[in-house]
Amino acid sequence: METLMDSLPAARVDADILTAFFDRLRQLFADMDRKYAEASDHYGFFCTGCEDNCCRTRFYHHTYIEYLFVREGFNKLEQPDRQRSQKKAQAICRQSGAADHSGQPLRLMCPLNEAGLCTLYAYRPMICRLHGIPHELRKPGRPVVYGPGCTCFDERCSGRSYYPFDRTPFYFKMAGLENAFKEAAGLTGRVKLTIAEMILECGSRNAEVGKPTQ
Repeated sequence: METLMDSLPAARVDADILTAFFDRLRQLFADMDRKYAEASDHYGFFCTGCEDNCCRTRFYHHTYIEYLFVREGFNKLEQPDRQRSQKKAQAICRQSGAADHSGQPLRLMCPLNEAGLCTLYAYRPMICRLHGIPHELRKPGRPVVYGPGCTCFDERCSGRSYYPFDRTPFYFKMAGLENAFKEAAGLTGRVKLTIAEMILECGSRNAEVGKPTQ
C-alpha cells in the first residue's frame, strides 16, 4: 500500500520552504486558538475532566503541511517518548483495522495523549483545535450549516446563549495555505491520515523531508 512518504517527490522538500510555510501555519493556528478562546470564554467551557475524550475520536487530517508540522514536533520529543508513541500508534492502527474489517465501532486514545495531556499540543492539527464547541460553516449560495458541541459541552453549557463561532475562514485559509505549499514543494495528491498513521509515517524514511535539495 502506498504511504504518504511514497507520494513525496524524489527531490526532497527544501528546509527553507518548510520554515516559511510553518511560520504561516503557526499564525493561522494562533488565529484559530484566539477565536476558539473567545467562544469558550463566552460559554465558560473548559476542556478538562472529560470522560468522552475527543482524543479518542478517530479524526482524519487532510493536509501535507499539518502532517509535516506534526512530524516537526514529533522529532523534537525525547527518543523514549517517540518510541512509546510509535508503539501505541502501531497498536491503534492494528486494532482500528480489525474493527473496520468487522464493522465494529472503536474508540482508542490518541498515541500522543499522555496522562490526559497532548505531548505535541503546540503542533496539534486544525480539527484538534476547533473541536468541542458549537460552530457554523458558510458556503457561498448555501444555507448556513450549524454543528453541535461535544457531549461534554452539551452537559455543561447547553442552556447558554449561542456564540457565532464560524469555522469557514479557517477552512478556506488552510486550503489556500496547503495549495500554496504543494505548489512550492512540488507535491501532488491528497492526504488522509489519522494521528496514529502520522506517527507511524514519522518513523519511516525520516530523512526524506526537511533537508536541503542536493
